[in-house]
Amino acid sequence: MQNFLDLIQEGNVGLVQAVKKFDPYRGVKFSYYAAYWIRAYILKYIMDNWRLVKIGTTQAQRKLFFSLNKEKKLLESQGFKPEVKLLAERLNVKESEVIEMTQRMDGWDVSLESPMREDSGDEQKNFLPDRCASVEDNVADSEIRERIADLLLKMSAVMNEKEVAILTGRLLTDEPLTLQDIADRFHVSRERVRQIEANLLKKMKEFIEAEMPDIKDFLVETLDQWRT
Repeated sequence: MQNFLDLIQEGNVGLVQAVKKFDPYRGVKFSYYAAYWIRAYILKYIMDNWRLVKIGTTQAQRKLFFSLNKEKKLLESQGFKPEVKLLAERLNVKESEVIEMTQRMDGWDVSLESPMREDSGDEQKNFLPDRCASVEDNVADSEIRERIADLLLKMSAVMNEKEVAILTGRLLTDEPLTLQDIADRFHVSRERVRQIEANLLKKMKEFIEAEMPDIKDFLVETLDQWRT
C-alpha cells in the first residue's frame, strides 16, 4: 500500500469493533480476539483499494486474492514452476479462476484519458470499440420499418375486424392489450384470439416476404419480438 498509515488506521477501526464485540466471560484473551478483527479490517482495506475497480467481489475471489501469490512463492521455494494447472489443483479452484485473478492482479489501472504513448496525441479511449449501431445501420433500419408499416397498412385493408384489432391493439403499440382483453371484446375464448394472432403473423410474414424478398432476416427478428 502507498500509505502505511492508512493500514494502521484500518487496524484501529478493527480494534474498536473488537471492543464492541468482545465478551470477557468466554475465557478468551482480548489480544487474541482483537487480532482477528484488526487483521480482517486491514485485509479488507487492501482488497478494496488494490485497484480502482474491486478485484475480489465474492468470498472465493477474496480467498484466491490472498492465497495466489503465497502459493506461487511456496511452489517456487520447493523447486516447482507455478503453472496455472498446478496452482488450480493446490488451491482447489478452476484454472480459469487462477488466470482471471492473475490478470487482475498484474494489470494496473489505466486512465482512458492517458495517451497511447508519451509522444502520441491519441488517447486510450479513442481505440475503444463502438458497440452502437452505425449511422448507416440506423438509417437502413428506419427505412425498412417505414416500408413495413406501409405494407401493413395496405394489408389491413383486407383483414377482418378481429385481425385489425390484434394488429393495432397488440402488435403495433407500445402498450399491447392482453389476449383476454381482445377475447372479451369479441366474446370469444382467449385461445381463439391466440390462434387468430398466430395465423395473422404467418400471413404477415408471407405477404411482406412476397413484397420485399430481401427482408427475411429483419422480418424474422421483428416477428420474434412480436411473439414475445
